[in-house]
Amino acid sequence: MRHLQSIYAAGLLVLCTACGGQKDAAPAGPPAGALRVDESKAGSLAGRVVLDGTAPVNPAVKLAGDPYCAGQHPNGATLESFVVSNGGLENVFVYVKDGLGNYYFEPPTAPAKLDQQGCRYVPHVLGVRTGQPLEIVNSDETMHNVHAMPKSNREFNLGQAIKNQADKRTFAAREVMVPFKCDVHGWMQAWVGVMDHPYFAVTHEGGAFELKNLPAGTYTVEAWHEKLGTQTQSVTLAEKQSANISFTFKAPASGN
Repeated sequence: MRHLQSIYAAGLLVLCTACGGQKDAAPAGPPAGALRVDESKAGSLAGRVVLDGTAPVNPAVKLAGDPYCAGQHPNGATLESFVVSNGGLENVFVYVKDGLGNYYFEPPTAPAKLDQQGCRYVPHVLGVRTGQPLEIVNSDETMHNVHAMPKSNREFNLGQAIKNQADKRTFAAREVMVPFKCDVHGWMQAWVGVMDHPYFAVTHEGGAFELKNLPAGTYTVEAWHEKLGTQTQSVTLAEKQSANISFTFKAPASGN
């Protein structure tokens, strides 16, 4: 198995040179008349995403093809499509879809991070800004590859054959959502939301989320889930206002 993985790793490195050799395009700078948020007058938006009904059972994954992965999960493992805690639905990407007008936000220089731990992507869902580095790390003692399949950005496929290997990539265009997979381990999936502003969150701790320092305005807020699709709400926020909203997704019928 290790010999075959070494051969495959060499092939992936050649492929990555072809797929990822070009420099990532830089996002556009501030447009004429761009506005900056006055945080002294900004408000916040918080809430919760809940699941109405019983979550489907996540399918089991077959780990036997890689002894290392099997050893990381002696009791077996499942996909992460439905994670529910106290009725709250986690791994939902919540973001301001529109309404920010001419506001402009510099991309962060600190990288977001996508790790591979125990033959899983960690986190399963995350957000990154346009122009912000995304650091992709292999923390496992087995070979992975990171295959991003965007529609609005450039596709890439990174072979990571050794533990602690790290690579960085950036996205130039806003996109919700970018699917990631591992061509070595078919169960490994992640989703990355690429935003041109900081108003996004991934639900956690029972489906909770919060969007801070949001200027006054009327916004469309969207909640995205990998299996249940999207829901949107219109929200009007006054200066210094703290508002709450909630989203309710209906659990799919048994067998779906």
